[in-house]
Amino acid sequence: MDLLDDDELERSAVVANCRMNRERGLLGSNGYDRELGFNPLDVLRKPSGESRPAGWLDLCCGSGKALIEAARIVHDEGMDVEIVGVDLAGLFRRVDPDQDRLRLVEASLGDWRPDRGFDLISCVHGLHYVGDKLALIARAASWLTEDGLFVASLDLHNLKIADASPLGRRIAAALRRAGLEYDRRRRLVSCRGRKAVDLPYRYLGADDRAGPNYTGQPAVDSYYADA
Repeated sequence: MDLLDDDELERSAVVANCRMNRERGLLGSNGYDRELGFNPLDVLRKPSGESRPAGWLDLCCGSGKALIEAARIVHDEGMDVEIVGVDLAGLFRRVDPDQDRLRLVEASLGDWRPDRGFDLISCVHGLHYVGDKLALIARAASWLTEDGLFVASLDLHNLKIADASPLGRRIAAALRRAGLEYDRRRRLVSCRGRKAVDLPYRYLGADDRAGPNYTGQPAVDSYYADA
């Protein structure tokens, strides 16, 4: 099988899919709260006496609609929260000038790094289009604060070993051994607290011909070999 490297994958029409997070809002039937199982701003309300701003990093944030809605609430309620969204396409909605606690970044997650730790890191359906899904999960876990929370949509069926056989059960077990959790019903991988995650797999490349996954949208299969 001819697999794509990161540069080739980022030019793929599947990765350029505009349907997933372009119109997703913060709350409601098509909201982040429905996908994650909680309102992100509830995680970011700091205990009294906390000196630093709370931080939310959203990976593969699409147009940034949900983050812009969250930034309006942060501004109106006077919450001490910094929000950062990162997306490859950079097709962001306009941000109001007074939303100075929101930063939207056009970048490839293969080489982007944050300049602070985050209390919440989310990735709503973004991993479906990432090549090395396991590496991004590991990096995100290392960007958390000591008690921060990372939550991301993950379809185990899009993880394959070199001979194209499914890798899902083995990955779920490896994630648990590394201190993460996988909710099979909600298809969410999560991590509580900053961790150094070292999974025993070597990334080989990606296949953008995988077809639709459980979302109904075309996704990317990621191929690995035992390390």
